[in-house]
Amino acid sequence: MPLHVPPVPAPALRSVLTALGSPTAVREAPTPALRSAAGPLSPELPLPLHVLDTPAGLGGARNAPGTRLTGWRFVIHAGDRPVAAADTVLTADGWAFSRFFEGPYVTATERALRQAEALQTSYQPRLLSVPGLYMLTLWLHGDAAADPAAGGVRPDDLLVPLAPAPPGFAAHRPHHATELLPVIGLRLAPVPPHLLGTPV
Repeated sequence: MPLHVPPVPAPALRSVLTALGSPTAVREAPTPALRSAAGPLSPELPLPLHVLDTPAGLGGARNAPGTRLTGWRFVIHAGDRPVAAADTVLTADGWAFSRFFEGPYVTATERALRQAEALQTSYQPRLLSVPGLYMLTLWLHGDAAADPAAGGVRPDDLLVPLAPAPPGFAAHRPHHATELLPVIGLRLAPVPPHLLGTPV
């Protein structure tokens, strides 16, 4: 079924278009593929980027782990080829361009979205970052009409770790949130002092 991509804030899109139209912004970006791209550049596949809140209670059945919207991410295409990504952030003056970057997450995002299009359930696609594990997932939110800036991870949501995934996580394999979040919680849990050889 088709994914229900939420509408991107117009100022976020405008800020990326302005950056793409700035030779200085493109030239100074640490993105050789973007700088050397031939033809027009266009921002595609805008997705809200969330960060997973404190892992306390990730294994609990009654607690919906919270998330924070930190930006919108766009895949930058040269023709039909992804060459980079662009992030925007919310500032006191509204949405603003943050950075261009490249790397494996750019193509991994497109691959995961193509896989999600083949699912039999409608989802709202988002990105969910787990900074403590250097992990990025495609978050398929079960409420396709939800406000993209709000809402915790629901038990029926799907999380798809993007490549490169941390050791122990299979990239591009969909997991129900109730399956993956407890594992994330265990990996993020602090090691007890006595196991580190530190006096309690």
